[in-house]
Amino acid sequence: MNSEKQYTDLYRECRNQIFAHSADVMNAVRDAAFADFERLGFPTRKVERYKYTSMDKLFEPDYGLNINRIQVPVDPYKAFRCDVPNMSTSLYFIVNDEFRAALQPKENLPEGITVTSLSEYAKEHPEFVAEHYAKLAKTDEDGITALNTMLAQDGLLIHVEKNVVVDRTVQIINILRSDVDLMVNRRVLIVMEQGANAKFLFCDHAADDHAFLATQVIEAYVGQNASLELYCMEETHYKNTRVSNVYVEQQRDSRFNHNVITLHNGVTRNRLDVQLKGEGAECWCNGCVIADKSQHVDNNTLIDHQVSHCTSHELYKYVLDDKATGAFAGRVLVRHDAQKTVSEEVNQNLCATKTARMYTQPMLEIYADDVKCSHGSTVGQLNDAALFYMRQRGISEKEAKLLLEFAFIGEVIDKITLEPLRDRLHHLVEKRFRGELTKCEGCKLCK
Repeated sequence: MNSEKQYTDLYRECRNQIFAHSADVMNAVRDAAFADFERLGFPTRKVERYKYTSMDKLFEPDYGLNINRIQVPVDPYKAFRCDVPNMSTSLYFIVNDEFRAALQPKENLPEGITVTSLSEYAKEHPEFVAEHYAKLAKTDEDGITALNTMLAQDGLLIHVEKNVVVDRTVQIINILRSDVDLMVNRRVLIVMEQGANAKFLFCDHAADDHAFLATQVIEAYVGQNASLELYCMEETHYKNTRVSNVYVEQQRDSRFNHNVITLHNGVTRNRLDVQLKGEGAECWCNGCVIADKSQHVDNNTLIDHQVSHCTSHELYKYVLDDKATGAFAGRVLVRHDAQKTVSEEVNQNLCATKTARMYTQPMLEIYADDVKCSHGSTVGQLNDAALFYMRQRGISEKEAKLLLEFAFIGEVIDKITLEPLRDRLHHLVEKRFRGELTKCEGCKLCK
């Protein structure tokens, strides 16, 4: 049985149950997504955007699915407990792909922002969700997006109304919890209306020592003069597979800041597509990866400059140890009408061992003639002269190596505008390099 047949058979057999436990708006596009998945299947390495990660291998194992929406027993507040002080945030929990409404934060968000279950919101406001859902994430172009759309039954809805400014960071804890190997399909829909301003921190954790396969599709609409800061941090374990596709649309004078941080994982594949559709739009896309053992992290980005006077910045840094594998492919597309574009794309990588592997492919595709665009990548090892210099001053080889790695990755962390999160990440990254992050006192997530 090939990987695709496993999921097409599942859909045919369980279609009625899937429909019964979801919203009509999500069901309306489900059959079309199924047809697209049948046609496309899983992307192979021959597909340019998937050349560094074999998708069919990731989906080959027989994972369980919670199609009948049986509530999984877990106390997220007890599960999510680390020795790093929490930021002052409004905290929400998603267990697998279910929004836990009973665990809403005590701190009140300002009027004009909604954070709730996507499925439940779609039942009450079907027109609004139908206007945005599965519009940026096109199922006819990507097999993973099609699979997620045909199987996802719930997720998260975030709506920030016109000119609403949310000062308090909203933190979403995605907890994977199961007594068996489990597949989770999660959707996130973010709509930032004109002039809205908000910051969101997504944290991925695994609460059990089982194999998890999590697919996630995020669609984010950033309206005119709106500002969206989106931070995605993964701290799972080596049995976890994460495939995340993020689709963003920006209007005139909007600002989008995206930071993806991978501290602990098994196999991770992140895709980011940003469409700059309004003049004056700006985006900053940063990535920080620390991997060792046999971990694999693949970041793939597309920044689409469709109109003039837009700006984009990309900085992705990897530190790879042992037999870890990293990949970065970033494409900046500047269309004919996108004059006065300013774009910078940088990927820098550090292989701490001779067995670590990094694949990098920054790309510029420019059809306008009045632009300022640059791109570049480097792959190297620790500086022997710097190590020697530090050891001559009494610093051990292990500590010198740690300091050099920490300084290398610190450039990405320093770009985070949230000071509490920036300080927390400096602490977590240092613990990660020291091998201490798996030993947080009282933490049940990082065994």
